[in-house]
Amino acid sequence: MEKLKIAIQTKGRLNEDSMGLINEAGIGLSVGRRKLVSEAKNFPMDALFLRDDDIPQTVADGVADIGVVGENEMAEKDENVVIAKRLGFSKCRLSLAIPKSLDYPGVEFFNGKKIATSYPVILKKFLDENNINAEIHVISGSVEIAPGIGLADAIFDIVSSGSTLVSNRLKEVEVVMKSEAVLIANPNLSAKKQEILDELIFRIESVQRAEGKKYILLNVPNEKIEEITSLLPGMKSPTLVPLAKEGWSSMHSVIEEDDFWEVIGKLKKAGAEGILVVPIEKMIF
Repeated sequence: MEKLKIAIQTKGRLNEDSMGLINEAGIGLSVGRRKLVSEAKNFPMDALFLRDDDIPQTVADGVADIGVVGENEMAEKDENVVIAKRLGFSKCRLSLAIPKSLDYPGVEFFNGKKIATSYPVILKKFLDENNINAEIHVISGSVEIAPGIGLADAIFDIVSSGSTLVSNRLKEVEVVMKSEAVLIANPNLSAKKQEILDELIFRIESVQRAEGKKYILLNVPNEKIEEITSLLPGMKSPTLVPLAKEGWSSMHSVIEEDDFWEVIGKLKKAGAEGILVVPIEKMIF
């Protein structure tokens, strides 16, 4: 039976988020210490565990059919792969930063400067697009210390919270690229493998739709249905079920978790009772 091969980062936050998403999609992967290949128990897929910077080439070469990788890593390697699905986690940005004590007049600041980075391909493209002539100094780690030890005038690196920049007395001055985890694919998948990938994406989207949402059930007097419906928009419209108590109905809908307390207050004020809120695991359209 033909199987889909997925490349996943060996360890780290991206590995944890990827494995969590696959598990939520109902796919069981057996993972052991030092295990580099895993077979799914209930889905036609095998997983290969690799370094994140090896994943784009592995997918482009067809050793793996798909892979989960940071969009920044995909752009840096510039391999022949396509984004099959944006995954929405591991968000960060690639930015230029300079010593906090310096004034920043604009991108022309970098003319004639030395910039330390682990992402020379993305940086060179940005510099070329802005007609900036700068020297790129490639280092593999601890990029943020380069200005402090006199190795470079500026850095180009991943920024998440910005705390690393602050601790090294740097300030972010140009956001070059925003990145998140993406599911990449070889552009030449067989029809069968594409079918398996489509099923995987369907499951992932069902999990993603449920994130940040709550299923809500409440009892409402029939004369208040129209008013309460206006306060509680659902996916299309709330579901109504008549109650044994005459003149009352049970209303079911979905709300965003961020709006939860504000909506609940309005519902109670409008006459809703017996409000029950339930977490949602999957949403399938």
